[in-house]
Amino acid sequence: MTKEEMQDNKDLNEENSEITNSDEEQKSNKKEKLNPEDKIKSLEDKVARTLAEMENQRRRYEKEKEDAFEYGGFSFAREALNLLDNLERSKQSLENDSILKNTDALKRITEHLDIIYNDMISILKKNNIELIKSIGEKLDPNLHQAMMEIEDDSKEAGTIIQEIQKGFLMKDRLLRPSLVGVCKKSTKKNDNKEKEDEKDEQNQEKSNEN
Repeated sequence: MTKEEMQDNKDLNEENSEITNSDEEQKSNKKEKLNPEDKIKSLEDKVARTLAEMENQRRRYEKEKEDAFEYGGFSFAREALNLLDNLERSKQSLENDSILKNTDALKRITEHLDIIYNDMISILKKNNIELIKSIGEKLDPNLHQAMMEIEDDSKEAGTIIQEIQKGFLMKDRLLRPSLVGVCKKSTKKNDNKEKEDEKDEQNQEKSNEN
């Protein structure tokens, strides 16, 4: 690098330094030009934003605390429902046993199983866990899960006529859905209705031709 180039670089660095110092002086001057009212307003805005953020954090904390208190046993409650299922299966198995059928022993056993089952339902209810109504109700996808369709012309289509597994709510949350069978109109009846409609259309066409 020549002496001339070195001198040019030195001059350029000095110019850049002067520009930087000038910018800093301008910023400093702007701060100094802020009157006390503007400074107070700026501080008030900062304080307001800080307080708003603190309030939001407090609300989030309160919501998390409430959820932990109200739904902290959610997983435990869902697991406990397996005990109810096992009690019902045990009862059904004993009632279907050909040796025990219509015996006093079976009657006493099922009575004890019913007492235990009802006690468990009562305990769950005290802890805000409620049975979901199913039989006779219209299928609600938020509460029920349809496992099968059963032909039945005596009821409206979509009506629950069989409960495979009981569902439960924990306050306003679904603990588990009810597994159900829903009613549908018989295929034979639908076929007959279609044939009747077709005949009516044909008769109407003949009538119009005459």
